[in-house]
Amino acid sequence: MSSAGISAVGDAAAEARLRRWRMVLGGDGDGTGYVPGGRDAGMDAALSGLYGGGAGERSGGLGGSAPRVARWLGDIRTYFPSSVVQVMQRDAIERLGLSGLLLEPEMLEAVEPDVHLVGTLLSLHKAMPETTRETARAVVRKVVEQLEKLLASRTRATLTGALDRSARTGRPRHADIDWDRTIRANLKNYLPEYQTVVPERLVGYGRAARAVKKEVVLCIDQSGSMAASVVYASVFGAVLASMRSIATRLVVFDTAVVDLTDQLDDPVDVLFGTQLGGGTDINRALAYCQSKITRPADTVVVLISDLYEGGIRNEMLGRVAAMKASGVEFVTLLALSDEGAPAYDREHAAALAALGAPAFACTPDLFPEVMAAALEKRPLPVP
Repeated sequence: MSSAGISAVGDAAAEARLRRWRMVLGGDGDGTGYVPGGRDAGMDAALSGLYGGGAGERSGGLGGSAPRVARWLGDIRTYFPSSVVQVMQRDAIERLGLSGLLLEPEMLEAVEPDVHLVGTLLSLHKAMPETTRETARAVVRKVVEQLEKLLASRTRATLTGALDRSARTGRPRHADIDWDRTIRANLKNYLPEYQTVVPERLVGYGRAARAVKKEVVLCIDQSGSMAASVVYASVFGAVLASMRSIATRLVVFDTAVVDLTDQLDDPVDVLFGTQLGGGTDINRALAYCQSKITRPADTVVVLISDLYEGGIRNEMLGRVAAMKASGVEFVTLLALSDEGAPAYDREHAAALAALGAPAFACTPDLFPEVMAAALEKRPLPVP
């Protein structure tokens, strides 16, 4: 390459570095000397609308106008990928107090739907004007359908396998032989000279019948901090309810308890039946769930809560102990989301662990494995 070519490459690399720093720092006084134009100017304006405002920083802002915010939402969808758009939307709601503008149908039509936006809409839906509610439902339904498409097939396959394995038979087909249990059952028939076990009795997996084999109770804390967990749990509840061999009950609670089982055929109805925010009475919720258990040995109770209890602590722990003693599999999820480590009441989590009900956060992709382990009564895959 000629010296002129090398120089051109060096100049291009230097300009690219200046461009990146200008987009990060913003403002004419950033020291880079780079003046954005064309698409860069549009990106810079979109970033300034959200992150500007201070001396020496980006200038601009979104103001309080719904049309202006809607145009900004359209701009960021033009310039940035969906994952970045969702982050910027969350920042706009938190930094600029735009929750009220989500009640505007024009703004809702412009947003990029995601789980966090659904949580915000659910916390606001009681205050929504009639003209906005149908738009909000459409936004929520889009997210729910995306999640169902992503999660449903793997959940059904994993849990169907678990239900099949939970039914033992003494005359299994070859593909259904449980070799570990078969070997343990025939150790008395070990032949040292051949270093082998002669299996007089085969132990295998049965095939799950069409009748209900297991019962699952999802008990969901609907306090404001649990918004994403409520969304995912409602979708999983609908998936479980679609499986004939699992009887699913879905209960949401704050200081009151609401049974939404009859709405499980449509998770959007479930979500709009929740009321995010308010206090927490886990004890009352568990008392209700306990009253609905008729086959404890075949029942899994999943409590999804950050465990900040506003009710009677000792009664709550006593109910968990009683359910476990009766044969119920009890699972405590501190969060069902991809949001990282949740805040939770560590004292209550430790008390539940001492009862044999470890409390842990669970990502949506791990939830089918957790449920499969609970249905089979084997150790949970705690992260």
